[in-house]
Amino acid sequence: MDQQPQKEIVQEESYNDASAEQEENFAALFERSSKTSQRYEPGQKVKSRVAGISGDFVYLDLGGKSEAVVDLKEFLDESGQKSIEEGDEIEAFFVSFANGMRKFTTLIRGYSTIDLGGIRDAYEAGLPVNGRVSAELKGGYEVMAGKIRCFCPFSQIDLRGSREANSYIGQTFPFKIIEYKENGRNVVLSRRVLLEEEQEVKRKRFKESLQPGMDVTGKVRSIQNFGVFVDLGGVDGLIPLSEMSWSRGEKPSDLFAVGDEVTVRIIDIDWGRERITLSFKAVLPDPFLNSLTKYPPDSLVHGAVVRLESFGAFVNLEPGIDGLIPVSKLGAGRRINHPKEVLTVGQLVEARVLEVNPEKRRISLSMEQKIAPEDITFPSIGELVNGIVERVISAGILVKISDGLTGFIPNSEMGTLKGTNHSRMFPSGAPMQAVVIEIDEKRGRVVLSRSKVDEKVERDTYTQYREKTHEEEQSSNGLGSLGELLKAKLNL
Repeated sequence: MDQQPQKEIVQEESYNDASAEQEENFAALFERSSKTSQRYEPGQKVKSRVAGISGDFVYLDLGGKSEAVVDLKEFLDESGQKSIEEGDEIEAFFVSFANGMRKFTTLIRGYSTIDLGGIRDAYEAGLPVNGRVSAELKGGYEVMAGKIRCFCPFSQIDLRGSREANSYIGQTFPFKIIEYKENGRNVVLSRRVLLEEEQEVKRKRFKESLQPGMDVTGKVRSIQNFGVFVDLGGVDGLIPLSEMSWSRGEKPSDLFAVGDEVTVRIIDIDWGRERITLSFKAVLPDPFLNSLTKYPPDSLVHGAVVRLESFGAFVNLEPGIDGLIPVSKLGAGRRINHPKEVLTVGQLVEARVLEVNPEKRRISLSMEQKIAPEDITFPSIGELVNGIVERVISAGILVKISDGLTGFIPNSEMGTLKGTNHSRMFPSGAPMQAVVIEIDEKRGRVVLSRSKVDEKVERDTYTQYREKTHEEEQSSNGLGSLGELLKAKLNL
């Protein structure tokens, strides 16, 4: 009685174990069935382990009952030794399925076909085939892909198309099958398609490597009035006129020729507009770096006038360096409205260096004769002076009072509203009246006030009026006394 229940328990445990094993086997079978039923697209890449090597094939483990194979010859070297072993993991590309066998290849850049079926499989899979250019035909070349006679048009033999048969006949290249007609009697190949794909891959990789600030080398592809296009290796960049040279006014054709190899700097990239901006002058020495040494203040320089503006004349000192003579420093001894009144473009002039600012790339010049400090006549405090605006700076306005003497009007003494654009209101060369409010002869400094001009004029006018009234009163009193004396004499 006690043993019977125990037997039933053992039988129940065995049944449960068998049931679990069946479930496990069913799951494994389902998984293998799922893998077996997987469909592969021509050209699809898989990663698999070598399950075995037999005969002319390398067998791959794809988890299914149908065989997956790769031709063993793809792994044989020139001496016939194989470079693969069982258990190795490889990447392969699906070609076709026939007779329960999936055929793969590892030669994605040149699937070696030996028969018409291989050509068809490669065409459907979109895989390249190796072909030997054997002869020149009308309109193209005869190419032997294995034992199959194919045709490659002149335009498809390389990126630009070529009729130079000697460069190709006898050579073996990978080709893409672009036409497969009449059951293989008409097979058209293209090498150009593969070269373009390869070029596009390189182009994408190259684009990803480009960054602003990089120096790159390329070839001049095209010269236009607005700039020069440079081929950087599948990607074009533009050198605008402003980035060609440190000198002004040079024509692109004077500096570059198509085919020139140049080193340029990338200054901007806009992939959204497919635009790369380059600079040629950025890789050249900046002439302003040594400008302070070459053109120290008070030194005399010579150059040609290259541009005339209302505010002054630009003089070229050397390629890439122009100095500016403000209109107030032309030394004509009179008010000048425009530099063209005393200078012409191309005229050679001598000037004196006033200031050099390499950071702002500016050199200020003067054609005035230098006056010794002891020869400068200073005005007196409170005096009303007439000057000419030299230039506007952030702190105020510099006004030329006389040769060798410049006064300064602080913004607080301009008598204008805060934020007023003084550069627009008072351009260089404009006349300016101001009152002297501070003098430092040792430092050669004169501080002026424009806001006190009206006050000064009113005070002077009032003083003049009082003086004139006083004179008239004195004159009237004098005539009255004389009349009375005459009258007294007549009454005698």
